[in-house]
Amino acid sequence: MIDYTKKSTYNYNLPQELIAQKPIEPRDNSRLLVFNRTNKNILHKKFYNVIDFLNPGDALVINNSKVLPARLYGKKEDTSAKIEILLQKRIDLKTWNVIARPFKRLKVGNIVIFSDKLKCIIKEKYEYGECKIEFIYSGHFEEILSEIGEMPLPPYIKEKLKNKDRYQTIYAKVDGSSAAPTAGLHFTPELLEKIKNKGIKVVEVLLHVGLGTFRPVKEESILNHDMHSEYYKLSEENAEILNDVRKNGGKIVAVGTTSVRVLETCANEDGQLVAGFGETKIFIYPPYKFKAVDHLITNFHLPESTLIMLVSAFCGLENTMEIYKTAVQEKYRFFSFGDAMLII
Repeated sequence: MIDYTKKSTYNYNLPQELIAQKPIEPRDNSRLLVFNRTNKNILHKKFYNVIDFLNPGDALVINNSKVLPARLYGKKEDTSAKIEILLQKRIDLKTWNVIARPFKRLKVGNIVIFSDKLKCIIKEKYEYGECKIEFIYSGHFEEILSEIGEMPLPPYIKEKLKNKDRYQTIYAKVDGSSAAPTAGLHFTPELLEKIKNKGIKVVEVLLHVGLGTFRPVKEESILNHDMHSEYYKLSEENAEILNDVRKNGGKIVAVGTTSVRVLETCANEDGQLVAGFGETKIFIYPPYKFKAVDHLITNFHLPESTLIMLVSAFCGLENTMEIYKTAVQEKYRFFSFGDAMLII
């Protein structure tokens, strides 16, 4: 019998060369594996074919969060030791939770200098390399950040990103993410326009993706995993649109696990969506019963990650492992800049 609570249940073998190091151009030319949960059929398509699987009256739900250039390099004021800071979550105007490296070199009270316009003081230290810091700056913080910050690419991407915008979705609007909602990276303005013209509603939600999304599950029992929290928002207007889509027989198609987290956080037991905002720590794994999502567009995720656990809940664990085995055999590209799958 399958033990859904064991981390190792969600492991699979991935050759290193299948981890995508740079994005495909144009965006919608990445590959798309389509899996039908009813007949377990697998199709191999291009991402621009996604429109063929969406019907008039459906809703495509996208996360409009924008990635901050959240990686900063500085030096300790007292010793000039090099320090790397990754912005994780804003607490107020000047205070952030961050991940700092090398963590052991930092003490509460240390000052890190990034440029003549920006420095910070370490206020508190936590686990997993996390700290609370307070920025000291002259000028406009966002402008300074865009000048000296780098895009926070995941650790498995070794190549330097030539174009910052390539780690943003084309519909990114609201600053706040430390990582891109990567399923949305495949859309082009032209493809979105075609989808709208087909009579499919494109509905925006917000979830600021934290670096906790890459934090490995360390406990063998996933029940002991401390799920990271992320800020979300679903407006009254968009909740109403989605409820009407459902009422009229349309399907809700979530773009990415981040959109899923918003929708399932906001859904009541009857599957009705209730507008709201705040922090969500929703942790979805089998045998979770989905209340608000009918179809899912997502990338291929890390072994033993909370993201593959969510996909396994949506698709069925055995189906998911079979899909991933097929994707490896067919040499699909994996992770943030990799190919996509559509589960219908």
